Amino acid sequence: MRDVLGSLLAGESYQVELAKNGEEGLDKFGQRPFDLVLLDVSMPGMGGLRTLEEVLKLDAETVVIMITAYATFDTAIAAMQRGAFTCISKPFDNKEILKLVAAGVRRRRKDEERRTLRQTLKRSTESKEIVARSEKTLEILAFVEQVAPARSTVLITGESGTGKELIARAIHNHSARSDKPFITVNSANLPTELLESELFGHIRGAFTGAIAAKKGYFEVADGGSIFLDEIGTISIETQSKLLRVIQERDFTPLGDTTRRQVDVRIIAATNTDLKQAVEEGAFREDLFYRLNVIAIGLPPLRERREDILPLAQHFIRKYAAENNREVSDQIGPEVLTLLEAYNWPGNVRELENVIERAVIIARGNRLGREDLREELTSPQRPAGQAGGQKVATQIDLSQGISFYDEVNRFQIELIRRALEITGGHQSRAAKLLGMNTTTLNSKIRYYNIRP
Repeated sequence: MRDVLGSLLAGESYQVELAKNGEEGLDKFGQRPFDLVLLDVSMPGMGGLRTLEEVLKLDAETVVIMITAYATFDTAIAAMQRGAFTCISKPFDNKEILKLVAAGVRRRRKDEERRTLRQTLKRSTESKEIVARSEKTLEILAFVEQVAPARSTVLITGESGTGKELIARAIHNHSARSDKPFITVNSANLPTELLESELFGHIRGAFTGAIAAKKGYFEVADGGSIFLDEIGTISIETQSKLLRVIQERDFTPLGDTTRRQVDVRIIAATNTDLKQAVEEGAFREDLFYRLNVIAIGLPPLRERREDILPLAQHFIRKYAAENNREVSDQIGPEVLTLLEAYNWPGNVRELENVIERAVIIARGNRLGREDLREELTSPQRPAGQAGGQKVATQIDLSQGISFYDEVNRFQIELIRRALEITGGHQSRAAKLLGMNTTTLNSKIRYYNIRP
């Protein structure tokens, strides 16, 4: 098999080195860099999973494709959690191997291009690492690197909990302003009068209770950036003053008559549709266009499920350390399936809360199904979807049923239908089902579905 793969890849103009076991492979790996490794799970001496870990210690960017004749859900998940690019079972088709190798090499090239970006953005979050695996998130991070050096205003949109402040902080810290203040203002938490005082400051006696002069956030942030969260909630009057700051780069503190000059980059965020607010007269059109110079839309977690595993592992490590708990960041197949199947209406913030709770109440040294909240362990079709209601009404509940058996049957039927529609093409079927290909492949093996 090793010789056949070597000849196959050499025939495609790849430079190939062969090794009969993990120890020999690591020895060659230490002598020169390699972009991609095809690694068998079962080998004499050092096993494949251990070899995988050692390879990634030498070069974390290496793309590793695991090969096994004993492919199981557990093996695939274990390999992916340890950093493998993918896992394929023997016997396999030569075209399939060549396709995976080509995809792996493309991934390697992208990783090399993003290495500097990841290193820079890691410090930009002030100890909060941006965790990303999905193409959508990586594209956003690349765009952040591109626009960060500019002075233009940025409007970040997305549902609550998608990480808008994290991206705003990355923009600031990846810019020439990184050594200047980054001020966060949650507009929704402050009434109009207090918000204006907080933003622009006031002089003594400007209003009842103003017993001393106070600098506003814009003055404090001079030379740096100010992050205006929930920008859609501010009043029309405050919007007009904010527009002047953007256009003229000056403002007047409450009760004062002297204008103050400032150099502040504005990064705004909202989870509402500002275009609709403009149409309804609740938001100034001219301010919207001044804010929307650079637009960044953050997708909800349900649209980037590839990020769920690395995010969950990141939060396990974080809260295990904070709470002095011995909980492994290795996630079992049952728990991962539940995490990836859930719709996450609260996005990353909800995932973080779920993992924090699970770490605190964990019965063992690894998260189990019993440690998750009920809405994850008892999945139901989202309310309001007629298809789910119709299926439920067709089930005879009079004699009682096994809820989980019915849910499993429903999953199996959905997967079979998706495979039929796509002619057995798993990547296309995964897109139809709104899950990543690895998860679909794992479910096919877990439920023993024959495409």
